[in-house]
Amino acid sequence: MALNPLVIHETAELLLACVCAELTLTAAKVEGQPGCPCRSCVVPGKPAWDDCAGDCSKTVTPGQLTVAFNGMVATSNFPVETRDVLGSRHCLPIRPAAEYVITLLRCAPSPDEGGCPPTCEELAASARILAVDAASLWNALQCCFPGTSDARRGQTFVMGPQRTVGPEGGCVGIEQRVTVSLPSCQCPVESP
Repeated sequence: MALNPLVIHETAELLLACVCAELTLTAAKVEGQPGCPCRSCVVPGKPAWDDCAGDCSKTVTPGQLTVAFNGMVATSNFPVETRDVLGSRHCLPIRPAAEYVITLLRCAPSPDEGGCPPTCEELAASARILAVDAASLWNALQCCFPGTSDARRGQTFVMGPQRTVGPEGGCVGIEQRVTVSLPSCQCPVESP
């Protein structure tokens, strides 16, 4: 099966748009919850953690949201099976699936100028934002992403593990992995 050369990147852009929309929606519903960060982009490979606070204006939410393509697998039974199946099932049609890593970073509470650790109130506020962000990422994939395709129920995907990352370098956040079945077509046949 052949792939459209842009399908991997376009799928990453769809994921980014869905997550950003859900973060904005959640911020409107949950008092004190930041929305989609002003720094939101598709990145090559693992994102650098150099901009969780951002240099955004006060009218835009600081932080960093990234989507990165992490690799591909060939599958004959997606979404049940997402491991490499080449060589073991030549009779079954092989479909490509791509893994993406969504990373959402926010500012982590840090010690004050005197070296005192963050207060319990600051830590609790950060933990609340982190927990709401985790639910928002989940909701984006369950509610928005399936509606991004012309297919009857959208692109098929499997949610991988979600985990907390950090605090590190003043950042803390959520990392979500998702594997998406990519649309493909027949390989072109050369004309005589």
